[in-house]
This record gives sequence, structure tokens and C-alpha cells, in this order.
Amino acid sequence: MENTSPLIGVAELVEALAGDPAPVLLDIRYVLPAAGPSTETGADQYAAGHLPGAHFVDLDRDLAAPPGAPGDGGRHPLPDPELLGAALRRAGVSADRPVVVYDGGPATSAARAWWLLRWAGHRQVRVLDGGLAAWRAAGQSVTAEPPAAEEGDFKPVPGQLPTLDKAAAAELARTGLLLDSRAGERYRGEVEPLDPRAGHIPGAVSAPTFENNAPDGRFRPVAELAERFRALGADGVPVVGVYCGSGVTAAHNALALAGYPVALYPGSWSEWSSDPERPVATGPERG
Repeated sequence: MENTSPLIGVAELVEALAGDPAPVLLDIRYVLPAAGPSTETGADQYAAGHLPGAHFVDLDRDLAAPPGAPGDGGRHPLPDPELLGAALRRAGVSADRPVVVYDGGPATSAARAWWLLRWAGHRQVRVLDGGLAAWRAAGQSVTAEPPAAEEGDFKPVPGQLPTLDKAAAAELARTGLLLDSRAGERYRGEVEPLDPRAGHIPGAVSAPTFENNAPDGRFRPVAELAERFRALGADGVPVVGVYCGSGVTAAHNALALAGYPVALYPGSWSEWSSDPERPVATGPERG
């Protein structure tokens, strides 16, 4: 499976799974905690049905470190590379074997896994475009059976993709382009369901993640995405910065920005808004 795009469609994945080596499949479904102890989790969804052979990877446990002190790292800090590597090896990830990640459809949590694997040095990672919804819509089967145990050999070498800290994010918002991946109402400061303060990093530009998707949950065509980011000012800047609430959906914008130099701010708004020394902007205008 030659990795020519960060995305892979259902038909191409079916063909790849019949090849040698077949890609490792990682199910990254994630449910944002909200409604209390009865809320369904990504693990529950996986247990009810997943792509045959797919291993479940837990975003909170495997793809993030535990939250630190307020203002330090945000809700989903980057994981310890050793713990990340151990979780990926348990799921069968090896350095020389392609990996395909998916979630329920829009690829928000799958994009986090894609970005993390690339940050950790894996060179053959793709996202199933449309996720499980597209797989089912194409008439492909799912199973509740757990996959056979596998042991991969992948050892992360972190830092293969650029990241931003608070100071770098602030500077990029002033002098370049920093995209806020959250919903517009959170950017404008009208609502804030999760973090201490409402608003956005001064100078950041609103670029809601879900505008990357067509109504069927797949990514929009490359030309449409290029036009979208061109209109947001991405052409001609040395690097495009991306952030969101906790460094998860920002990876979706990073994936959609394929072809542009991108740096992700892992701490994102959950880190920034917890730091009383950091200013907050509200309203629709840049800055």
C-alpha cells in the first residue's frame, strides 16, 4: 500500500487488506465525556462492531498523557513516547508495515492518531476517509470479534513534526497565521462548554474543523480544501499554526492542510485559557 495521500478510501483499503503486508487497522473512536457515567465510550462502540482485524486504541489512555496542572499542557498533552510506543506495539504497529486509522466518520480522533504516529516517526499512516460510516455504506462487514494478538516493533522517535508552545502560538498569531479549529461560537466567545475562559488566542483566525468535510462525512476534494485555506491566508506563509480545544481536532485541520507546512499547538485552548497571564480575544474579527 503506497502512501501517496493521507487519506484512503474504502475500495483502496479493501484491496490493501488483501495484500502483503496488509495494513494494521486502528480504531480510534472517541466520545467526549459529557453526560455522566452512562455515556457510551469509544471502547463500547468498538466492542459493538469494528472493521475485521482492527485493534482499539484509546485516545485518553494511549494517545495523550494525563492532564497536568492548569495552564500546563491542556486536556490532552502529548503522550510519553515510551507509553505510546508500547500501546502501538500491542496493536501490532511495526515500523515497516502500513497503518490505517479510522473513527466513526469525520476523522477528528483518527486525525489525532495520524498526526501522532507521524510526529513519532512512522512514515506509512493513512486515515480511512469517511471512517466506519463509509465502510458500512459501501456494504463492508463489521465484527464484534476481537482481533488476534499481535506484537509490533515500532519505537517512536518523537519530534518528527513541528509543534508550538504558548509563546510560539502567540507569536505566530501576531506575525503569521494561526488557525482556530473549534466551532465558530467557541472562537467568538459566545459559549465555552469545556474550558475556563471563552474566546480565542488574539490574532488567530477561525477555521472550524468540520468545514473540511462534505455532508457525507468524507473530506472535501483537494481543490476545495486548497481554496478554503487560501482564503484563510495560508498561501505564502512559512508555516500555518493550528490549535483547537485540546490538540485533537486541530490535527484534522493539519490533515486537510496536506501540502502546507503545518505546526500544531498541542496544549491548545485548554492550556491557553487556563493561564491567567494569557490574553483572550472575543468576537468575529481577527485580533
